[in-house]
Amino acid sequence: MPSLDLTLTALADPTRRRIVERLAQGTATVSELVDCFDLTQPTISSHLKVLERSGLISRSRVAQTRPCNLQPEAFRALDAWLGQQRSVYEANYARLDQLLEELKNQKGGASAR
Repeated sequence: MPSLDLTLTALADPTRRRIVERLAQGTATVSELVDCFDLTQPTISSHLKVLERSGLISRSRVAQTRPCNLQPEAFRALDAWLGQQRSVYEANYARLDQLLEELKNQKGGASAR
């Protein structure tokens, strides 16, 4: 499985993210992708190579066309990593909420004296 670094690097480019969004709607050939974007075929192919190397897409050959498909496994790995990060931040926010509540209760108790 390609590394998370390759996945994040591939998704760092807005054009590649737009290509991924288009492929989320279904398979597309290189020619169809060229028609979707205001870019040349070599530029689209360059972006597709990066996405393929990252494992986010696969390309096959059917006659003269090169259909491109998303590869869900790469997105599952990314989602798992993001989930881990989300858990850490949620735990930090929960501790902060608890601390703020304690400070609020201390302040409320001091003014009642």
